[in-house]
Amino acid sequence: MRIAYTLLLYLLLPIVLLRLAWRARRQRGYLAHVGERFGFYPQRADAPLIWVHAVSVGETRAAEPLIEALRARYPQHRILLTHMTPTGRETGQALFGENVSRCYLPYDYPGAVARFLAHFRPQAGILMETEIWPNLIRACSARGVALYLVNARLSEKSFARYRRAPGFARASFGGLAAVAAQTADDAQRLVALGARDARVTGSIKFDVTSPPAQVEAGHALRRRFGDARPVLLAASTRDGEEALLIEQLPRVDVPGLLTVIVPRHPQRFEEVARMVQRSGLRLQRRSANEAIAPETQIVLGDSMGEMFAYYTACDVAFIGGSLLPFGGQNLIEACAAGKPVLIGPSTYNFAEAAELAVGAGAAIQVPDAAALAREAGRLLRDPDAARRMGQAGLAFCGVHRGATARVLELIRL
Repeated sequence: MRIAYTLLLYLLLPIVLLRLAWRARRQRGYLAHVGERFGFYPQRADAPLIWVHAVSVGETRAAEPLIEALRARYPQHRILLTHMTPTGRETGQALFGENVSRCYLPYDYPGAVARFLAHFRPQAGILMETEIWPNLIRACSARGVALYLVNARLSEKSFARYRRAPGFARASFGGLAAVAAQTADDAQRLVALGARDARVTGSIKFDVTSPPAQVEAGHALRRRFGDARPVLLAASTRDGEEALLIEQLPRVDVPGLLTVIVPRHPQRFEEVARMVQRSGLRLQRRSANEAIAPETQIVLGDSMGEMFAYYTACDVAFIGGSLLPFGGQNLIEACAAGKPVLIGPSTYNFAEAAELAVGAGAAIQVPDAAALAREAGRLLRDPDAARRMGQAGLAFCGVHRGATARVLELIRL
């Protein structure tokens, strides 16, 4: 199966290159550092390395507490942070600056992963969430590089897909040194697929805290919005959700309402701006860095690395990816900022966290955009109810913190 998988990768190489070029039409960053995607790197390690792989924005932000804990525990080591997307790389730059090294992880071709490992010689590797690359795992095992799967989650759908090739799955998951699973269900599925040492550590996303600089930036942003204006944040929205929100905004009966829309993917900023303009609503862009006029109805959050600032600046936060069947985005950051949270019906990416947040009174799940508009209006008109939800969110996050420390106990250098 692994040979067939590798042959398929080589057959798909022209499509891989075309896909890079196609994505670069909307996001020029895909044309940068192309050699790294095939294992060719200009920089060399100047210290022993711990390698952390975070695919894109969400995984990179989730990795922040773990990376800071690794830097504190192993000060003689350098952290190498790898990504697969330009937005993930930009987020890593915004969060860590030059305190960590960064590059793209190569595609899972045997030669490319061999060059990556030979060039950087990491003492240990950490894969965030569920990133399974069979040739990479095999190469790490052959070179004696302990590879950990951390903050791991595996849905029933993904579990069923892996079970179609049990031998292939066992060889891949069995090559991991240990697995830190978010939930008991995740751990059970991973063990069934061949993981040798799967422990339930919880989600390290609960250990993320609002950086002081981001909180300060959020207060400044709120002053720019207008201290007295009610602010509804639509965070990490996905394709199709903005149209639903724009359609329902006139039904949110809140005088002076300002809605801040932050699309999940930066390549959609222009598309969403045109959509708002066609609707006739008054738009300003965050990137213009101007005071928000009283007549402005929508602010487009077309900036990178400011999500905590947006949470600080809002009164109510809707978490995108949940109105349509995308599985939802991370609601924990909004709860950690002490804001009342609204989520739609699709939350399979964060099923347990969403269920627990709703049960704790920190979040409200709505069936559709019309119900979202009603609940947002109710909370914005009732500051006491919003405040109680925000406090419940802080308590909810506090109860579930500590996963980072448990993960550190798994890692051996």
